[in-house]
Amino acid sequence: MELAHSLLLNEEEYNQLGEYQKSEFIFEWLRFLEKLLPVTSRADIRENQKKLVEQLTSLLNNAPGPPTRRLVAKNLAVLYSTGDTFSVYQTIEKCNELIRSKDDSPSYLPTKLAAVVCLGYLYKKLGRILGNSFTDTVGNVLKAMKNAESQGRYEIMLSLQNILKGLGPAAIPCHRDIYKAARSCLTDRSMAVRCAAAKCLLELQNEAVFMWSTDLDSVVTLCFKSFEGSNYDVRLAVSKLLGTILARALTSKQTPASTKHNFRRISLEEVMELLGTGFLRGSSGFLRASGDMLKGTSSVSRDVRVGVTQAYVVFASTLGGQWLERNFSAFLSHILDLVSQSHPKAIQSQMDAIGCRRCVSFILRATVGGLLGEKAQIAAAKEICQAIWKLKKVVDAAMSDSNLETRIMTADVTASQHVLVCALQELGSLIHGLGTTAAPLLQDSSTGVLEAVISVILHPSISVRLTAAWCLRCIAVALPSYVSLLLDRSIERLSALKSSPEAVTGYSFAVAALLGAVKHCPLGIPHGKGKVIMTVAEDLLCSASQNSRISVQRTQAGWLLIAALMTLGPAVVQHHLPRMLLLWKCVFPSSPKDLETEKTRGDSFTWQVTLEGRAGALCAIKSFVSHCAGLLTDEVVQRLLPPLPGAVDLLTQLSSICKSYGNSLKTSSTVYRHKLYELLAVLPPKTYEGSFCAVLKELVADLTIPDSQIDASTFLLPPLCHEDDLLLLGPLLQETDHRFIEEQLLLGNSVAGGSLEYDPYSIYEKVAKRDSIPKPLPPVLSVVSAATRLFGVIFSHIGETHRLQVLEQLLNSIKQTKGSRQQIVQLNVVSAFSTSLKHLANCKGSLGPEEVKRSALTLVMGALESNNPLLRCAAAECWARLAQVVSDSAFTAGLAQVSFDKIKSARDVVSRTGHSLALGCLYRYLGGIGSTQHLNACVGILYTLSQDNTSPDVQAWALHSLSLIVDLAGPLYHVHVEPTLSLILILLLTVPPTYTEVHQSLGRCLNALITTLGPELQGSSATVSALRTSCLLGCAVMQDNPDCLVQAQAISCLQQLHMFAPRHVNLSNLVSCLCVNLCSSYLLLRRAVVACLRQLVQREAAEVSEYAVALVKESREDFTPVDINIREIGLEGALLGLLDKELDQRLCQDIKETLSHMLTSMAVEKLSFWLKLCKDVLAASADFNTVASVDTTQEEETAKLDDASILTSESYERFHPFSNPRWSTRVFAAECVCKIINQCENAGSAHFDITLAQERKQRDSRDDFLVLHLADLIRMAFMAATDHSDQLRLSGLQTLLIVVRKFAAVPEPEFPGHVILEQYQANVGAALRPAFAPETPPDVTAKACQVCSAWIASGVVSDLNDLRRVHQLLVSSLVKVQAGKEAQGQQYNESTSTMEILAVLKAWAEVYIVAVEKQKNQSDAHNHSLKTTKSAEESYRDITSSAGGLLDLVQADLGTLSKLWLAALQDFALLILPSEYASQLPAEGGTFYTAETIENARPHYYNSWALILYATALWLTTTGFIVVDPDEGVTNLSRPVTPTTMCQDSSTRPSVKSPEDVNTDRFHLILGISVEFLCSPRSDAAMENIIACLRALQALFDVPWPRSKIGGDQELGVELLNVLHRLILTRESPDIQLAALEVVRLILFAAQEHVKEKRRSAEVDDGAAEKETLPEFGEGKDTGGLVPGKSLVFATLEFCVCILVRQLPQLNPKLTCSPAVQSGKHLLLSEDGSRLVSAALVILSDVPAICSPEGSVSVLPTILYLIIGVLRETAVKLQDEQLPLTVAASLQALKGLLSSPMARAEKSRTAWTDLLRSALATVLDCWDQVDGLLQQRDEVSLLTAITVFILSSSPEVTTTECLQKRCIEKFKITLDSKDPFVQYKCYQLLHSIFQHPNKTVSYPYIHSLAPSIVRKLQETEKAKPENAAELQVIQEGIKVLTALTATAEEEHRAHLVACLLPILISFLLDENALGSATNATKNLHEFALQNLMQIGPQYSSVFKKLMSSSPTMKARLESAVKGNQESIKVKTAKHAKNPGKSSSIQLKTNFL
Repeated sequence: MELAHSLLLNEEEYNQLGEYQKSEFIFEWLRFLEKLLPVTSRADIRENQKKLVEQLTSLLNNAPGPPTRRLVAKNLAVLYSTGDTFSVYQTIEKCNELIRSKDDSPSYLPTKLAAVVCLGYLYKKLGRILGNSFTDTVGNVLKAMKNAESQGRYEIMLSLQNILKGLGPAAIPCHRDIYKAARSCLTDRSMAVRCAAAKCLLELQNEAVFMWSTDLDSVVTLCFKSFEGSNYDVRLAVSKLLGTILARALTSKQTPASTKHNFRRISLEEVMELLGTGFLRGSSGFLRASGDMLKGTSSVSRDVRVGVTQAYVVFASTLGGQWLERNFSAFLSHILDLVSQSHPKAIQSQMDAIGCRRCVSFILRATVGGLLGEKAQIAAAKEICQAIWKLKKVVDAAMSDSNLETRIMTADVTASQHVLVCALQELGSLIHGLGTTAAPLLQDSSTGVLEAVISVILHPSISVRLTAAWCLRCIAVALPSYVSLLLDRSIERLSALKSSPEAVTGYSFAVAALLGAVKHCPLGIPHGKGKVIMTVAEDLLCSASQNSRISVQRTQAGWLLIAALMTLGPAVVQHHLPRMLLLWKCVFPSSPKDLETEKTRGDSFTWQVTLEGRAGALCAIKSFVSHCAGLLTDEVVQRLLPPLPGAVDLLTQLSSICKSYGNSLKTSSTVYRHKLYELLAVLPPKTYEGSFCAVLKELVADLTIPDSQIDASTFLLPPLCHEDDLLLLGPLLQETDHRFIEEQLLLGNSVAGGSLEYDPYSIYEKVAKRDSIPKPLPPVLSVVSAATRLFGVIFSHIGETHRLQVLEQLLNSIKQTKGSRQQIVQLNVVSAFSTSLKHLANCKGSLGPEEVKRSALTLVMGALESNNPLLRCAAAECWARLAQVVSDSAFTAGLAQVSFDKIKSARDVVSRTGHSLALGCLYRYLGGIGSTQHLNACVGILYTLSQDNTSPDVQAWALHSLSLIVDLAGPLYHVHVEPTLSLILILLLTVPPTYTEVHQSLGRCLNALITTLGPELQGSSATVSALRTSCLLGCAVMQDNPDCLVQAQAISCLQQLHMFAPRHVNLSNLVSCLCVNLCSSYLLLRRAVVACLRQLVQREAAEVSEYAVALVKESREDFTPVDINIREIGLEGALLGLLDKELDQRLCQDIKETLSHMLTSMAVEKLSFWLKLCKDVLAASADFNTVASVDTTQEEETAKLDDASILTSESYERFHPFSNPRWSTRVFAAECVCKIINQCENAGSAHFDITLAQERKQRDSRDDFLVLHLADLIRMAFMAATDHSDQLRLSGLQTLLIVVRKFAAVPEPEFPGHVILEQYQANVGAALRPAFAPETPPDVTAKACQVCSAWIASGVVSDLNDLRRVHQLLVSSLVKVQAGKEAQGQQYNESTSTMEILAVLKAWAEVYIVAVEKQKNQSDAHNHSLKTTKSAEESYRDITSSAGGLLDLVQADLGTLSKLWLAALQDFALLILPSEYASQLPAEGGTFYTAETIENARPHYYNSWALILYATALWLTTTGFIVVDPDEGVTNLSRPVTPTTMCQDSSTRPSVKSPEDVNTDRFHLILGISVEFLCSPRSDAAMENIIACLRALQALFDVPWPRSKIGGDQELGVELLNVLHRLILTRESPDIQLAALEVVRLILFAAQEHVKEKRRSAEVDDGAAEKETLPEFGEGKDTGGLVPGKSLVFATLEFCVCILVRQLPQLNPKLTCSPAVQSGKHLLLSEDGSRLVSAALVILSDVPAICSPEGSVSVLPTILYLIIGVLRETAVKLQDEQLPLTVAASLQALKGLLSSPMARAEKSRTAWTDLLRSALATVLDCWDQVDGLLQQRDEVSLLTAITVFILSSSPEVTTTECLQKRCIEKFKITLDSKDPFVQYKCYQLLHSIFQHPNKTVSYPYIHSLAPSIVRKLQETEKAKPENAAELQVIQEGIKVLTALTATAEEEHRAHLVACLLPILISFLLDENALGSATNATKNLHEFALQNLMQIGPQYSSVFKKLMSSSPTMKARLESAVKGNQESIKVKTAKHAKNPGKSSSIQLKTNFL
């Protein structure tokens, strides 16, 4: 194929190829040429033009296929438009010749068609350049059309469309001729020709004025004719034509051309009238219709009506939203008039009426719902309301009029019903779409929406009453705050008007509808409503028999209410269950005898009442079983069963009852049947086994002797077919935008589809996914569908012999009927049997013996050859399910063989299609029939069938079946891939475009093949690349196909290819194809486009976005309105716009996901762009009024300048990218803002640091940072938070919350000490205030509380007066909480008040916690600053003002809050009890929840308990736990309560709890909740909750009293430690682990206090006794044993080891031996890791304190091992010479251990000494461990450790000779270190050792080390220090010597001074040297002088002696002193105050 890529056709290669390859090769070359020509230079083209033209025109003679001829034409056109045009006339002439040719053979046809296509494209591209040649061409083409067949007519029409497009106004001479030709084609028998003609006329009307002026009437009539017998595509094309022409006629201005045509301006009324005639009278012209109408025979054909309906929508859309807004009132009255009494013919039968109503609803939905923005929709709703009021007046007048004409008037009433139904339905849908934005509409009393709807609830017509109820339901779902109100009102009216039949049914419908709405309202309704409704229902049922006039209505109403009540779910229903079961029991006769007596009594009326009542009861029970499955315990099922046999008995008697009482009972009995079947189908079959036979008999009768002669296939079969197979049956069964009206065409003429009045019980049910309103079918049909479902259930549960009888009976009944009736019976029977196979397959049952299989086969086989394609489709599925159920390979092979034989022998289309599909379906359920020969046979047969070009149907079905096999045969198919692919390509290149179904099947095949090849497509081998090229070729052919569904297939194939081989798919081409189709009128194509985009943007979002914008900029012609948007707001903006207009849920979901992916990958790079998009969407609503007013003026101007046909909506969009978007789009935009913030957070800190952001922005202006857009973020959050829509308010508050949390700490560089958010406090306050208004829903208030607390806690505002605004909001909420449950408005479910209360308490808790923490931090800072500065007072005052102030703010309400917090925690503690304790919960509920709503309340508690717990713990520790001591009468906090000090009088007053008990309860409450939670935090438990819980425990144990509780109760301590141990094992977060460590430390501290207290009191009590007999306190008693599980010490050690080993695995002795951990390799711990290890070490060193001496001995080795291990592993030199945190901690821990009293206690002293010696030895060993690694180990740390041993332990540990020797050795080595820092540290440590009070310890060190120190210092004279570090070492050395001198004994001191002085004097410099000296030597000089001045006076005698003996020294000293005095005057001045030097020496000596 690569050889095809050249400018000229490579003819050598071409001639070597086979026939099929040639066509592929040509197509590939033409594709390449199409891309190449536009980018080739003109010169190159001219050079090769002649040859190219030759090659291209020669192709015309080669009989090219449709795609090839289109490409030849396109390339010729481009070639001439870029190259020379001189030979173009020859080409045109050649084409004309080919067309004139008389050759009519089929083989010549493609050549003729190619010529036609060629002409079209040449004229389209070159247009007027071709001069007048067009008249001949057009004439020639039109002439050829006269005897062309359908393909020819199709291509000619499209070609003429292209000619017209290219020539524009120049073609006027031919307009009439073309018009005439197109007219005849518009009613052609071929649908494709009709579509083409419509497109041609659409092009023609651009210039042909007559079409929308003089000939308008005839064009309209022609379109109506064209609708007759049309298909979906024709209706789409012709309605577009009709709508556009009428819109054009309406908007056109006078033009000179039009005056010639005596043109008059047409008015809106006339246009509507024209459309109306089509709707009402159809296509029969005006004259003929009148005759038929007199006879009363004419009925408008449905396809005309549906077509006209679509034309209405096109008409309105073309004129645009603003036009509709201005003319809405006229438009509405006309549309509603279509179903009014002025046209009785349109609504003469109920079927017609329902059909018309659907059409009217569709028009209103598509225009009002699709074109208008929210403001305009509210205005439209008001108009509709006006219409309802008008009609209401008519009805009232008619009803009140009691004169003779009443009879006539009631006709008016019934006629007005349809208008009302349409108006109410649209009003409901409108409000439902508006959601809470409709609140102002309902509050507007002048409109009176609710009044209007409620007033028509009493309308005499039942359908109006039902629709009014439905409208109320829509209002309730949209505005949940109205549910309770409407319910109350309806119940109240229902009770008041109990005697009016209309009121009883009307208001019961309303209540039922509202109950159905509750599940869509998350806030629910008050629990008590259920009780009220149950009472009303009972009352209605009991009073039904009192008044025969309304007994039917009351019975029905009673059961309807009960059935609707069931939808509220188990929580509500369980309280009413006994009453309902009682009613159920009473409604049926208890025995067959009673039924017999019943039959003998009564008349038709009483039977009607009885059947209605029983049907209602059945419905109620079905509703109960469906909605309250949780309550179906065995006991309840047993109580449900008794009436069932009675119900079945009645079923069997129905026919005889109907016979006795006439036909009036027909409907009631049908309804009864339906309801019983439905109930049985949902009950477990076991429960009615006894009735199987009786029920089956009835079912068989219903299926085989149907009441209706209606072909019900379109609603029975689709659920039984596989959804993929339904694609074969054309667009009617697929999802389209017009499905709502197109459905009626499916059902044949006798049924128009479902409607609410057929089954009032559907009013409370959930609506099917696509519908806006329930559409139950007429009872006759719904019985059949219920019967098929139930048959499926029962058949799969009966015995095998019984099955055989049933099947035979069914087969006989099919045989015995004839004609159309036989088809209906066959259809019912196959549906029923197919359902039973489904059930059998699900329960893995078997079908039965051979006979059963044989009957089943016969049954299905008959259907496989039925004339109804839908039945064949269902039968093929049934065939495969049969094989699945039998699951025997021989049987399956037999089935396949039957199909093979049939296909081979039969020649008729029916059996060929049926059996070919059956072959494909077999694969579906058997996962590939294992054998290859079977596969080969199937594929062979299907290949043959798919090439049968006599029947497109056979081709389509065979190819579809092939696609199933490709998909399901898996790897077995690989051998067939290549032949299949070439077959697909050949067909794609040759099948005429008019056979769309074949192309669609080809697309599915290609898709399946690509999936089968999968990732192999990435390969580079020749075969793979050939396959890949073929796939791409196939996709290209399909992309060019005119049919939208084929294009959708092409897109999904390319999507697959892009997934498997992304490099080989040309992304820019694919993206351009997607953008073009983004606004297609075909839903499935739009879905394919968005699904493909969703996949592309996951990998290459940026590229996709760039290509889209580039494409739109390049393209000369605007193809869709979307592109105007893409040009300005990118693909992202276009998608957002589409999301706003789109109504299909699945598509919206995909668009959202696509945008989310784009946002994730691009938001940071294109930050401004994304934020502007979101802002535009959010602002469009806020600024709507201003925008609209500006735009209208602009638009009027453009209208003057522009062509009349400009779309007004477009000019509107140009100025504002989003015209008043829907609230759901705005919510999505707000969510996007949150995601953007999140993305920026991951992207880097500059987004949250304004200084950094501004710097980087200056460096590179393209950089963009979030913090620079803070004002926008706040504004967007504010706009959203203050909107009418509650959803949007929630999103806005969430955005605000995120903004506050993320930006709270960003400082404001211009005002130091302030933060950037501070300037927005007014906005934040204003955004929050409305959320606390009384009428705000609780979920919004709850969210606002969260934002309030975050704002206060963030510390953004430090000024208390500013904070008060927001604080006041929280205070107001608290007041509301205190008012309690009673004061809460009974608008929503009780659990919502729980939610609100807890949100308020949680918010306060957060504020309180922050206030306390701030205060604590500041007091810490204050204490710290006191140590450092004097002026701390002032600074402290500044700091604490804000924190203290915040605390003061909370303090005022703390009393109340603490009570509420404790109450909430008590509630929570009860709610987390396991379910087995449910019976012990308080019956009336808790403080904040009611017993009935316990389940709904639970999540709210889970959401807020943690912060409340922490706050409560903080409050208790700061104020609580104060125990009143009766002796002192003073509050005493510090002393723990011992049993003696407790209140003694508790026994006398048991009712009052002592403070001790209260505190104990509180303590256990907090501890209990914490332990319960920490024991097993759910894997999704929030980090905040765990940390809050741990902090609460910390706060608790911070105070002595709770510590005494936990210290005294060892089991409690151990349990808590174990829980914490488990927590750190499962949670890696360092924050959690640190918090847990802190709690452990406090528990240990508590235990220490407890042990101390015991020891103290023991000493006090047994002071007289002997010390030996004192009991041992602490763990380990006298044995030293620790019991795991009981021992606190053991638990603590376990915990610490876990932390340490997790951070330093080398500590684990098991691991150290393994090769995985190389000892000596140092891991640098992270900062968190170091903190964790340090905290663990602190705890370890405290452990011995809670042990007895023996106990301490048993734990000491472990503790020492761990501490020294940490020291060993982490003692690593750091860069900045600092001590690592862990080393410091381990040294601190060592010190603590060594100084422990246990080391000196009698019982443990010797053991401790031994162990400590070993420990010291271990430390010394660390040194010698690995020679090579010493340099990185930190000697300083190890030396320090040795020093700690020497200084802190008792002398006997370190004075052992061998150890002492080794220690001294280490010091010696270190003294000689090259590193000055190490030397310096060594001197420091020696300094402390030399000063040890115990001489046995210090002397050996002095003796060994002092000489070397002196020696080192003497050497300094030669090598002066060069830097500060070396200087430090020398200074430290001198300090050590000075100290030694001071501690030395008298007789040795003189020697030491004599050593010291010369060293010091050697450091002095003379005056000359001083000037040139380095800094270090200067400093040394000064240091020496100071020291000399101090030492001289101290040891004067030695000093004098030395001076006199050494004159050089003396001279040196004197000159230094002199120099010093001169150089530093200041110092000299100071010295002058003292007497002279000698006198000072004098004084000192005297003193001595």
